[in-house]
Amino acid sequence: MSGMGTGRLLRRLLYPRWLRSGRVALGLLVVVAMLALALLAPALAPHDPAAQDLTLTLQPVRLGSAFPLGTDGLGRCVLSRLLHGARLALWVAVAAAFGAMLLGSALAYAGGYLGGRTDWLIGRTVDAWTLFPPVVLALILLVGLGAGSTHLVLAIILAEWPRVCRVLCCEVRKGMRRDHVAAARLLGFPHWRTLLLEVVPATVPRLLTLLALEMGSAVVMAAILGVIGLGVTPDQAAWGQMIADGRAVIHQAPANLLAPAAAIVITVAGFNLLGEGLRRTLEPRPVGGRQ
Repeated sequence: MSGMGTGRLLRRLLYPRWLRSGRVALGLLVVVAMLALALLAPALAPHDPAAQDLTLTLQPVRLGSAFPLGTDGLGRCVLSRLLHGARLALWVAVAAAFGAMLLGSALAYAGGYLGGRTDWLIGRTVDAWTLFPPVVLALILLVGLGAGSTHLVLAIILAEWPRVCRVLCCEVRKGMRRDHVAAARLLGFPHWRTLLLEVVPATVPRLLTLLALEMGSAVVMAAILGVIGLGVTPDQAAWGQMIADGRAVIHQAPANLLAPAAAIVITVAGFNLLGEGLRRTLEPRPVGGRQ
């Protein structure tokens, strides 16, 4: 019996419940694969993504050739730009999602825990901030900040934090009504201890879900801003810029547009599957209800 118990415990540690979800497994597989391609881009890319050769423009897709996915209108290797674009896309996704989570969750915990005027003020700020759609707000910010990956991350953070704050603030309010939180406050525990040990752990599942979904949203927003020319600088390979360049040559070289579009769809689908799977496995289910 002890051996069976030890084996069961070891299985739970090595193969936790959330990893048994098909959505989580598939989403994690896609995200890890894209991350591996991004990290290994310098070794996997057959050419310099910025190298131009005007004598080799719009080469067709030909597996096994020097340009497996062809070239663009400036003779640059589409595959090399696609791989290096993955590096930028995932860096923006991770940095912007974590930034939005830090800002949004800090305000959500402050408003949900303190309540009263603090909660009202933060709520009205979120309402005013969300009058603009996130893409429009990020566009306005980038017009003032200028192009560049750092400015792009900052614009996405400032555009996305209200959604994180609004969702998480509801979770914090629910947590504040639980008996163990009320008991901790009645016993006179310091606010920081009650918040960190009693409130925050109950919101971690929702935090992880939001983080995965925010990464997918950041990839889409970065691509949209890149298509209209307000993402990164022209010397950086980015999926949005590749789509913008590929529109003009869609009939001569469709891979110029289809390859980055497919990369965006696959990456965002991976993050969304991961987020939805985490939501279904980690967050508590209502008694007698369906998810």
